Amino acid sequence: MAIKKSELYSSLWASCDELRGGMDASQYKDYVLVMLFIKYISDKWAGQPYAPITIPNGASFKDMVALKGASDIGDQINKKIVGPIADANNLADMPDFNDVTKLGSGKEMVDRLTNLIAIFENPSLDFSKNKAEGDDILGDAYEYLMRHFATESGKSKGQFYTPAEVSRVMAKIIGIAEEEASAETTVYDPTCGSGSLLLKISDVAPCKVDLYGQEKDAATSGLARMNMILHNYPTAEIKQGNTLANPLFKNSDNDNLKMFDYVVANPPFSDKRWSNGLNLPEDNPYNRFQDYGIPPSKNGDYAFLLHIVRSLKRHGKGAVILPHGVLFRGNAEAEIRQNLIRKGYIKGIIGLPANLFYGTGIPAAIILMDKENAQNRKGIFMMDAGKGFVKDGNKNRLREQDIHKIADVFNNQEEILGFSKMVSFSEIEANEFNLNIPRYIESQETEDIQDIEAHLVGGIPNADVEALQDFWEVYPSLKNALFTPSDRSQYSDLKVSKDEIKNTIFEHPEFVAFTNQMDTLFEDWKTDSTTTLKALSTGFNPKDLIHALSEKLLSQYDNKALIDKYDMYQHLMTYWMETMQDDCYLISQEGWKAETHRIIVESKGKSKKKVDKGWDCDLIPKKLVIERYFADEKNTLETWQADKEAIANELTELEEEHSGEDGFFAEMEKVNKAHVNARIRELKGETDVEAEVKVLKQYIALLNQQSAINKKIKEGEAHLDDRLYAQYPQLTEAEVQTLVVDDKWMKTLEATIQDEIDHISQQLTNRIKELAERYEKPLPVLDQEVEDLENKVNAHLQKMGFVVGKLIVDG
Repeated sequence: MAIKKSELYSSLWASCDELRGGMDASQYKDYVLVMLFIKYISDKWAGQPYAPITIPNGASFKDMVALKGASDIGDQINKKIVGPIADANNLADMPDFNDVTKLGSGKEMVDRLTNLIAIFENPSLDFSKNKAEGDDILGDAYEYLMRHFATESGKSKGQFYTPAEVSRVMAKIIGIAEEEASAETTVYDPTCGSGSLLLKISDVAPCKVDLYGQEKDAATSGLARMNMILHNYPTAEIKQGNTLANPLFKNSDNDNLKMFDYVVANPPFSDKRWSNGLNLPEDNPYNRFQDYGIPPSKNGDYAFLLHIVRSLKRHGKGAVILPHGVLFRGNAEAEIRQNLIRKGYIKGIIGLPANLFYGTGIPAAIILMDKENAQNRKGIFMMDAGKGFVKDGNKNRLREQDIHKIADVFNNQEEILGFSKMVSFSEIEANEFNLNIPRYIESQETEDIQDIEAHLVGGIPNADVEALQDFWEVYPSLKNALFTPSDRSQYSDLKVSKDEIKNTIFEHPEFVAFTNQMDTLFEDWKTDSTTTLKALSTGFNPKDLIHALSEKLLSQYDNKALIDKYDMYQHLMTYWMETMQDDCYLISQEGWKAETHRIIVESKGKSKKKVDKGWDCDLIPKKLVIERYFADEKNTLETWQADKEAIANELTELEEEHSGEDGFFAEMEKVNKAHVNARIRELKGETDVEAEVKVLKQYIALLNQQSAINKKIKEGEAHLDDRLYAQYPQLTEAEVQTLVVDDKWMKTLEATIQDEIDHISQQLTNRIKELAERYEKPLPVLDQEVEDLENKVNAHLQKMGFVVGKLIVDG
């Protein structure tokens, strides 16, 4: 059976448990990723002629398996496996599998490495069979591990990884997807880390491109080389060294930097040691600072930016992530910023949310550099995308909808109030070349202001009513059905009672028409998508599928009143990541098959016995087959369950009624069948105990009924489970498609989309009700209520002998 992506990820993450304790995440990631790498290249290329990767004889994963349990396993892995592969493929700085300080010594090391190898022996991790054509499941797994390692590595050690969501934004806006790229197109990252940013750019390129990267950290540069191979870029050039002090990509004459079509980077923020190895200001190697100015010696942000500028071809394009300080800091950086602006090289600036990056919580910005038509550029396109994110553990993360919206708005140069704006050079110059985004894009968040006059005199402010204009444009006559003009020009009164607001809205013809229109929009997408999904056959590309489905959904809700198309898009993408993705990978590899499997779990404790927990089907949950083929049995079981709950309620009520101080159950240590029967025996032959005996026997009768119904339910569930198990192999391909597409996917998505529409509708109801409650009792009414209450209290006090705090004393 094919492995699901989620199971692959969890299996690989489990391998980390074998290493935790001896080292931190920034170290054990190297061991796990090297194991993944060796397993992958062995499955894919061992014994293959003309393979892009050389696997020396005796150095495959199968040869590593033979070392399990060996007393010198760490040393053997180094000498027989890792060393030969590294030498044959120019992979330096591989981790030491014989390091006793990290892996333990003696039996501890033997057990740890043996268990680690065993995890990768899992038949489901046969990567030669578990790869949909054109969809690199291993690359995604590598990405998954890198993100988790970065999360665990702590503030100072997580910078080897650029969050995939940010990398994808850069890939979508740099322009390579729209260009006529060719095999000669070059992409460069001067601070490439593990290479994820380079690979995200290559993902959107229309063809294979040439990738180049330089990384200062030796171990991380090794990860980048492996990452390239795992993503089918074995010829990518990754070099190790300090880019600013010693750039390794140069022209043949070694006097000038090699120039590239695209350059991307996420350099270390505000590096205080960037000038190490340079003699500033005299030393200006490769003229990187000529015409711009020399960056401050203790802040390297502009040093990296200027290296990128110098590395771009005449029509080259670049994207770099830098902290917001580069947009407004003064002195030397102000001079550099002004010179860059005057040359027209800065095409756009996108402000990102805070706390996205590993190693820092400060907000950063993507700066887009574009030398093409720089001399004709009239301004800089700015975007404040800092509010679109979701919390993910202790970090923030861009959602799919945020990525798509940023790319769409930037690529279309679409101006949206409070979000994006084309800022002219004249306006920037008037602000002394300060590029701080809030100077040009004002936040549109409005404060909910309380109206003093409405609190004093009554009425609902027209300003609050008109603030709901988006709704009145869709329901033009609904406003008059809800509000009537007050005797004061700036205020309105509610026409209906507070309790009738919801019914007035939901029953209004314009509201009903809008709801029907929304239903039709989804139904059209559902019909079209269902046809596409049921036509899928083995070997299809799941990523291409979700792209097509999601873009159609996005288009379906484009420019629709009250609807944010990106919210609708996010619902589909969330369900894809949670469920549909795994399902589609199974279908791509196995076809429309409802394969069942046993659920085997390991018992707790030292024995670690395998326990059979029954069976299941990953593609089609049991409840879907029950609902479609065994509805009568389901209804019968539900009736029995209702009877069981009714009996349980009767038992509870009886016990509560007679558990008081003088109750029949008061003296019992615990109310159960044994204790109640014992009490009945004690009372046998006694007089005047008929009432107690009756209650006790009623309790026993209910317990017997409960046992009988429990037995009936258990037998019914077992019988249904047997019939279910027999039903799955009989399901035809068409029946599987109906169960998966109609009953599972579309029914779930339809409910989710409907919830979103309901939420939009409820916003209007809630806001009007809030306004009604806020101003329904003006100050005179409240004063009168206070006076009435005060009079009532004084009357009670008078009856008790008190008058305004004084005691009445009888003469």
